[in-house]
Amino acid sequence: MIYLDSGATTLEKPPAVARAMAQAVGEMSSPGRGNYPASQKAARTAYDCREAAAELFHVPAPEQVIFTCNATHGLNIAIRTLVRPGCRVAVSGYEHNAVTRVLHSIPGVEIMVADAPLFRPEQTLEGFHTALRRGVDAVICNHVSNVFGCVQPVEELAGLCRRTHTPLIVDASQSAGILPVLLADWGAAFVAMPGHKGLYGPQGTGLLLCGAEASPLLYGGTGSASRRQTMPIDLPDRLEAGTENVPGVAGLLEGIRFVGQTGTGRILRHERQLTRWLGQMLRKMERVEVFLAEDAALQTGVLSFRVDGMDCEEVGQRLSQAGIAVRTGLHCAPFAHRSAGTLETGTVRVSTSAFNTQREVEQTARVLRSFL
Repeated sequence: MIYLDSGATTLEKPPAVARAMAQAVGEMSSPGRGNYPASQKAARTAYDCREAAAELFHVPAPEQVIFTCNATHGLNIAIRTLVRPGCRVAVSGYEHNAVTRVLHSIPGVEIMVADAPLFRPEQTLEGFHTALRRGVDAVICNHVSNVFGCVQPVEELAGLCRRTHTPLIVDASQSAGILPVLLADWGAAFVAMPGHKGLYGPQGTGLLLCGAEASPLLYGGTGSASRRQTMPIDLPDRLEAGTENVPGVAGLLEGIRFVGQTGTGRILRHERQLTRWLGQMLRKMERVEVFLAEDAALQTGVLSFRVDGMDCEEVGQRLSQAGIAVRTGLHCAPFAHRSAGTLETGTVRVSTSAFNTQREVEQTARVLRSFL
């Protein structure tokens, strides 16, 4: 199989990820729940993972790295901490339902959308600037669109938020492990990310980087301050009720180490090169509309396209029959499709990883050409 759906989950992982998970299942219990070796080993693994993430993402202290089930879990904590009923929130026009559905669930929230055409970061920034002049309680922006791979002007937006003292939440679901994600440099309140995409960890893992005080989403045991009937004050315990996914954390640690050793810049260059190759081949095909940035710096390893006269689901099915895995439809991001003008049709999305090859994207182009 040619797997080109890493924007959903990276399927091929470094071998060390599976080995670490298997070892954790056999040798580790729950961290913070005992002084015996199996518990201590779990605690050390959890701390090592926090420390590795803190180094990679410029987090001042490992305790500010919170384990979550996925990016959606982290975004719920961040948004429900900062956004109360009646608040005004500014978002980009390319947000995922992991952001917008949470906002819609809070009564009376006014959502201001910084609309901009695809691959026009300066217009996105101007939209946020307008919203900030009007006054907002929080700003939420993804670093990279999960549909189109377009890179958002997060660094410049962070500067605007710092100058106006507006808390910023960054959804790094498609950028963590690929682009620099810098909590302290940005001065962001929160940065959320999954473990199972660009960090090459297992499903069911994620991280929330905390640059501000946070309110618990879940309440329960933490293995600390057990006499209290309120959650502990200090991180990470305040946000980590219940038993942690220790095998997942062990695997995530190895995924983060792989990214650190390989280098995010190298991974980005590889994925970007594959995207350019495929995009240029698709542009030569009749009936195919490709959403490829003219400036390569504005796009990562995610590429969307659609075929005139053919439903996206049919295109995906034909590719699947040829052993090629892609994603089709709206990708849980109707805001992004509305902004790009693809809401009625959706797109076929190709998303690469460090393990894909030029041969695979060339074969994908050949198969697509064969049924057009």
